[in-house]
Amino acid sequence: MSKVRVHNFTVSLDGFGTGEGQSLSNPFGHAGERLHQWMFATRFWAEMTGAPGGDTGADHAFAAMHGPGIGAEIMGAGKFGPPGWQDDPDWKGWWGANPPFHTPVFVLTHRPRPSIEMEGGTTFHFLDASPADALQTAREAAGGLDVRLGGGPTVVRDFLTEGLVDHMHVVQVPVLLGRGVRLWDGLESLEEAYDIEAVSTPSGVTHLAFTAKTR
Repeated sequence: MSKVRVHNFTVSLDGFGTGEGQSLSNPFGHAGERLHQWMFATRFWAEMTGAPGGDTGADHAFAAMHGPGIGAEIMGAGKFGPPGWQDDPDWKGWWGANPPFHTPVFVLTHRPRPSIEMEGGTTFHFLDASPADALQTAREAAGGLDVRLGGGPTVVRDFLTEGLVDHMHVVQVPVLLGRGVRLWDGLESLEEAYDIEAVSTPSGVTHLAFTAKTR
């Protein structure tokens, strides 16, 4: 069976995966771009954005695991757009005409709308479904490949709570946000279900790799 994977999910030292006050101009709220500076310096990011150069060290190696073997993605409403996007029939996500997913993407929302086909192989589908039901739908669309869980923190936490995540890569960055949406709330003793490896890099971040023990 295909696996459920989380990649490059970044949290602050105090566990916040996004800041407070998400808006059209601030997708991560008051956190701004502080959570993802480590990624912006990598060759992975340069190649994804069409820029030259980029570091090819350990941060790049972890970031580059994001794409291979993925056949579909599941994301929450907060990743697809700012609060209120459901009231804008023309909203098609943050990423322009050619989003970086190139697979079916299933957006979890209590207000589904018709699917949107984009350039480059991305089609956004909108589901009002439980984690298990959304995963079943995504697996069918993935054609035997893995399903990436894209976030935000509430969606990742919900899938972890139901024991649906096979592999998770979390990046802890040395900033304190103080407010926002935390990843770890309600996940006491998560370490009992996962083997965990930690790698710190010169950029100051720590990569945490969680692998489910029972799969």
